Amino acid sequence: MAATGTLRAWLLAEAPGSSSQARLQRMYLGWLSLSRNPIAMIGLVIVAGLVVAAAIAPWITGSDGLQPDLPNRLRAPGGKHWFGTDELGRDIYDRIIWGSRITLYIVGLVSVIVVPIGLVIGIISGYIGGIVDSFLMRFTDIFLAFPRLILAMAFVAALGPGLENAVLAIALTTWSPYARIARAEALTLRNSEFILAAQVQGVSTAGILFRHVAPLCTSSVIVRLTLDMAGIILTAAGLGFLGLGAQPPTPEWGAMISLGRQYLIDQWWVPTVPGLAILVVSLGFNLLGDGLRDVLDPKSGN
Repeated sequence: MAATGTLRAWLLAEAPGSSSQARLQRMYLGWLSLSRNPIAMIGLVIVAGLVVAAAIAPWITGSDGLQPDLPNRLRAPGGKHWFGTDELGRDIYDRIIWGSRITLYIVGLVSVIVVPIGLVIGIISGYIGGIVDSFLMRFTDIFLAFPRLILAMAFVAALGPGLENAVLAIALTTWSPYARIARAEALTLRNSEFILAAQVQGVSTAGILFRHVAPLCTSSVIVRLTLDMAGIILTAAGLGFLGLGAQPPTPEWGAMISLGRQYLIDQWWVPTVPGLAILVVSLGFNLLGDGLRDVLDPKSGN
């Protein structure tokens, strides 16, 4: 107990003794702010539940969700099959749990692609300005001009259906808002006193961009990414529903809805359960993103 109190006092010290202490203190204060937001905590619980379910899927499911079991096809939800079975007798609960891995794979891979692309283009455009800014922003406007799902469908049609191609298509249609956000942040930072001081000291443009500007733009980009994850999930589900994303028998939630929509009237659970999974996870990311916006907003004073 005394050790806990000492650690808390160290994290709440008015004058941090090192940069590491200052960073940990900032993280701790952010967590305290987030934990006081019940809506954000609900989102965090949902997202954490998704991650845990994906991590322990082999231990909480009775099958891999891929093998047909025709004698048990279209069984209603019950004790043996909590969410019922689909048209091939596969347990829907098992397929939902295994499908959470695919959802996280899509969200994670899209995130590691779009954030660096958007951040680099945005900070270069905002800091350098001039003809470089005009060219990069007009290029960005091309991607902003089209609805995300329609543009993703066009890319997948060119690349061919499949999970990897769907991820690439979603990434190519998602990076542009991050470039706009990073540009706006860079525009406000480029005339700041610490940037002028770095220029006087002879720091290179690349050094200023990636050591000073980029870290200060990252928080806004992360907040936008968290809020965008629901859109990424919906776009992936839309591609799966249209047969352009993950291919059967992969338990991708959008593809599950597509295969089960013909049973909506009599066997409602077949398309409804994966639809509810998409709804709950999307809601969780939105609630968490809203809470992170309050914590990470540099103007919030946290």
